[in-house]
Amino acid sequence: MAFPDSRLRADARDNRDRIVRVARDTFAERGIDVPMAAIARRAGVGVATLYRRFPTKESLVAAAFAEWMAHCAVLVEEGLADPDPWRGFSAVLERVCAVQALDRGLTSALMTAFPDALDFATHRERALTGFMSLARRAQQAGRLRADFGIDDLTMLLMANNGLVTDSPEAALAASRRLVAWFLQSCRAEHAEALPPPVPLGLGHLYRRR
Repeated sequence: MAFPDSRLRADARDNRDRIVRVARDTFAERGIDVPMAAIARRAGVGVATLYRRFPTKESLVAAAFAEWMAHCAVLVEEGLADPDPWRGFSAVLERVCAVQALDRGLTSALMTAFPDALDFATHRERALTGFMSLARRAQQAGRLRADFGIDDLTMLLMANNGLVTDSPEAALAASRRLVAWFLQSCRAEHAEALPPPVPLGLGHLYRRR
């Protein structure tokens, strides 16, 4: 039989896990601008309980997306393990954008600085650093155009996030086509000069470290 304090700790942990799960689902459906009170209602807890667990909206967003960010870092490592740098580079973009196409909150989470959320920031830095290593490998192999940079990744994510469709299936199909267009333009073969890159949110977060 559990002691009362053990039961209280278990209840608190269950509450926290439920809040994070509900927040993740809600952010995916509606974006991260959903009010904290709406998340509390959906999770079946009081607003005071929510704020005890997560004092700020940023801390809740970071907790909700930490697991996905860790998964993203693993996807990048799998791309780096591919002996074909271009295939690894392409596969990472396709897989990340497919997930993003179904999650309305992901782009905002990626582009938001969370200085107090060490797990989220660590996984994001690991993913971004690994992705740029993968890009350099593809460039060195002569497959990726030499002027590709982190801001181009941001631009793709912003464009992918802007797709408006009437079903998840259509979102995935549109994302696949958008990424295919992007990858065609990224090939080093017959690459022509582009306008200079524009500093964007994710690039700032990457260069800050």
